[in-house]
Amino acid sequence: MMISCRAPAAVAVEVPDQHAATALRALRDAIARVPGVVEVTPARLGPSGTAAVMQVFPATGPQDQQTVALIHNLRAHVIPAATAGTGLVVHVGGSAATFVDLSNFLGAHLPIFMVVVLGLSFLLLLMVFRSLVVPLKAVIMNVLSIGAAYGVLVAVFQWGWGAGIIGVGKKGPIESFIPMMMFAVIFGLSMDYEIFLLSRIKEEFDKTGNNAEAVADGLAHTARVITAAAAIMVCVFGSFVLGGERVIKEFGLGLAVAILIDATLVRMILVPATMELLGNANWWLPQRLARLLPNVHIEGTADGELDEELSLLLEHGDVAKR
Repeated sequence: MMISCRAPAAVAVEVPDQHAATALRALRDAIARVPGVVEVTPARLGPSGTAAVMQVFPATGPQDQQTVALIHNLRAHVIPAATAGTGLVVHVGGSAATFVDLSNFLGAHLPIFMVVVLGLSFLLLLMVFRSLVVPLKAVIMNVLSIGAAYGVLVAVFQWGWGAGIIGVGKKGPIESFIPMMMFAVIFGLSMDYEIFLLSRIKEEFDKTGNNAEAVADGLAHTARVITAAAAIMVCVFGSFVLGGERVIKEFGLGLAVAILIDATLVRMILVPATMELLGNANWWLPQRLARLLPNVHIEGTADGELDEELSLLLEHGDVAKR
């Protein structure tokens, strides 16, 4: 994804003494000669004479790829060359540089964020369903719906496919914080559907021991609820597309598409189909690992433990007292 009018970059300069006017003019001239720079304002010294600021107006918007390249060029090449031996300490800020820095920060931390969320979800599902295959499949399926939403956002807002239909004036980059925000929201909603469906399938499997029958019954009992809940959320998030702000349109379209795909193609087709094909392998868990995992039940005490407790109460004649 690219990181969306024109805004100046602020060049702040630490001046070592009050006789650096020549160095400041040389710095300004060097920046003004850079391709993509429309104008550079004269340096304004502060009251103490130890600091100065100038504004650089790029030819493109703050999130345009050319502006991103310009900021990197100023920081890495132009400014160091123009200030070598002058004692000037230069910092590039402003809205354009802020977008670049924020994009770089989020881009560097997004993979870590995803790995942590996926890893914790896998461990939780491993303890709840006591299976290696089920949590792995759940994580993969959730990533599929999130990836599909990312693809739609890029196609509509970045490539311009059908952008006019939802009132997007021109194609452009995706706001840098959208991928991380969408991942968190979509993954939470997708996992909610997944646990709702899988818990019913696991319940049926524990009763019958028949994987195919458990998948069919679990899907039959949860399909209507999942579809109805998804339809409500698709309508709610889809209404965001009618707003005037580009970022709201991106957020609404991404969430609506992800939930629509997750509740139909993923949750109602791919998940049951893969569980049917895998058979009893869905519930495989090594014995050594099973002994290490705590017993976690979604709906309180397991049926087996409840029956055992009732048997003990009947044996000691304590049922009436309880």
